[in-house]
Amino acid sequence: MSLHRIGRVGELAEGASKVVVVERQAIALFCYQGRFFAIDDVCPHMGASLAAGYLEDDVVSCPLHYWRFRITDGTWADNPRIKIGSYPVHVEGDELMLELPSPPASQPGVSLL
Repeated sequence: MSLHRIGRVGELAEGASKVVVVERQAIALFCYQGRFFAIDDVCPHMGASLAAGYLEDDVVSCPLHYWRFRITDGTWADNPRIKIGSYPVHVEGDELMLELPSPPASQPGVSLL
């Protein structure tokens, strides 16, 4: 696990979202009911930015074709068997810290390219 500073509490208003890039990965960050949630920013259907989507309750709709994902856990609202990445956001003082899993350890003789 690794923690990455992604902003401050006051920088994201209630109901707002933004894209943060951490380790070359686009993450959609949302503020909902005073809490912060992070999911993969790219919709798996056509690649649109979910941070640019419409947030209603805890569900964001993709701006292209309205695929809907729960910001709390990345579950596709219309088919819960499908999920996108969801990442914990920790508040440390007024700093927002994104938790990403550690990459798998490389094995001798195996290329990760």
